[in-house]
Amino acid sequence: MTVSSEYTPPDGPLDILHEDHEIVVVNKPEGLLSVPGRGDHLKDCLLERLLIGFPTALLVHRLDRDTSGVMVFGLTPHAQRNLSMQFEKRTTKKTYVARVAGNFEEKTGTVDLPLIVDWPNRPRQMVCRDTGKSAVTDWRVLKKKDGESRVRLSPKTGRTHQLRVHMLALGHPILGDPLYATGADADFDRMMLHAEELRIGHPENGHGMTFRAKANF
Repeated sequence: MTVSSEYTPPDGPLDILHEDHEIVVVNKPEGLLSVPGRGDHLKDCLLERLLIGFPTALLVHRLDRDTSGVMVFGLTPHAQRNLSMQFEKRTTKKTYVARVAGNFEEKTGTVDLPLIVDWPNRPRQMVCRDTGKSAVTDWRVLKKKDGESRVRLSPKTGRTHQLRVHMLALGHPILGDPLYATGADADFDRMMLHAEELRIGHPENGHGMTFRAKANF
């Protein structure tokens, strides 16, 4: 089954990983928008669902619709500002796990390829060395089997579709990716990309906190 372009978000209760008076951390399911899209049919999203139980929740960052994993929301304007600044200054640490097509020859590496929107084919992004914005991703192979690899990805920048385009550029598209994988590589019931770990400083006191959610693939 290929990931559908129709929006059919999953049901079920939210997986709350942590909550206190300043923040709430959620394990976002695949197939659910982080924020509302354009049109009433795209209103259902993680933020809207979260507001039911946490009416002061404020967006800090996003994950693609088809990516699952750890997201943090501020519960006060101060927390939102503080966390947003941490993401802007890149003091947060995000780690993803993915299943990709093919086997890597090396164990680890870094992709340093600037990205820009592919305007005729939006929302696709593409590598452009002339006008693209800097994008850097560290990768490490965890396992190789049956013509695919399981990799840990650590983005050093936060460009749109960065991990997806960088893996494609290496010749190892993320399995199930509805935009960048083709043929058998796209024939999965979800995109095999998950935000596994997020490290932040608590907005109240700067205390380091790490939140993890295991991938379901």
